[in-house]
Amino acid sequence: MRICSLQPGATEIVYALGLEDDLYGVTSRCDYPPDAAAKPVVVSSVFEGQHLSSGDISRTIAQRFAGGEKIYNVDEDLLRAASPDLLLTQDICEV
Repeated sequence: MRICSLQPGATEIVYALGLEDDLYGVTSRCDYPPDAAAKPVVVSSVFEGQHLSSGDISRTIAQRFAGGEKIYNVDEDLLRAASPDLLLTQDICEV
């Protein structure tokens, strides 16, 4: 089975189940266990590398949603190449 995890908690569960060899893609926030950070990154936040307060993040997300803009970057080529059988994700939390 080929797995891509788009949520750090789900990545931890994949490892806890001993399925790390089936994990072909993660997010830029997947850093536990440490080996997860070495997996290909298929999703990153548009805020990557920025140091914003939680209030700034909340306001920016609301503005981006209102303008129809995305808050995540998906490396579609890498995701296609991973060809996952299982994609672990979640809905955006209401803020």
